[in-house]
Amino acid sequence: MKKPVFTGSAVAIITPFFADGSVNYDELGRIIDSQIAHGTDAVVICGTTGESSTLNDAEHIECIRYTVRRVAGRVPVIAGTGSNDTAYAVALSRQAEAAGADALLLVTPYYNKTSQAGLVAHFSAIANAVQLPCILYNVPSRTGCNLAPATVAELAKLPNINAVKEASGNIAQVTEIAALCGDDINLYSGNDDQIVPILSLGGKGVISVLANVAPKMAHDICAKWFAGDTAGSLALQLAALPLCRALFADVNPIPVKWAMNELGWAAGSCRLPLVAPSAAVQQQLKAALDSADVCRAE
Repeated sequence: MKKPVFTGSAVAIITPFFADGSVNYDELGRIIDSQIAHGTDAVVICGTTGESSTLNDAEHIECIRYTVRRVAGRVPVIAGTGSNDTAYAVALSRQAEAAGADALLLVTPYYNKTSQAGLVAHFSAIANAVQLPCILYNVPSRTGCNLAPATVAELAKLPNINAVKEASGNIAQVTEIAALCGDDINLYSGNDDQIVPILSLGGKGVISVLANVAPKMAHDICAKWFAGDTAGSLALQLAALPLCRALFADVNPIPVKWAMNELGWAAGSCRLPLVAPSAAVQQQLKAALDSADVCRAE
């Protein structure tokens, strides 16, 4: 059995920006502290929600370094270091390891995509270059590349391929991963509306967009499940659905960043090409925020 990097809810944290587009590290620190205070079990920095694709190399590494320093061992820090360029992902992963990250989140290659054999070679090269636990990230709606269950099973033979964040939305595929891999891989939901279904398949938690605005809710869905209160966990999952839908009513992280600003955090705007949500999405978000147990800036 591979020890999970975390159990529960890991926030896929936003990267706050000043008006000039530079990283607002002080606000990132405030958000990190609030997340931990409200029960978040791990912090994922420089993931999709953190706009990693528009962070330059210096910003990417400094965000990881800053998060490691600010978290100060209170919860695990997971650094997004995936790329469609294997050599670049190896270099970034080594830098994240040197910066003190506890684990890596590695998205499947995008645009050039590759075959399943290519995925094995790609992830093996990264895993063999570092000592940290590696969490594979499958999100074919963004990458155009699906990580097949048999490929996960092959990669799970490597000792530091620890987990998979499954965001395909295909529960049948997650079921097959669980059947093929058993205790050789840890499963995390990559979709906030599928936390309980994946927990029911032996999942260890969620890497969550929802947690940015409702950290206690995301944490409690998992905590209740693991405490044996499956009915309570399900009730919270169902209660979260309107907010989950609103947070994905436009391209992530457009809605969640707007919501963070609405809650009083200095999240700033998304970097282009991402633009503000429509008036209709804003109204949907306001209604969902008003009806949920959200975390307002203090």
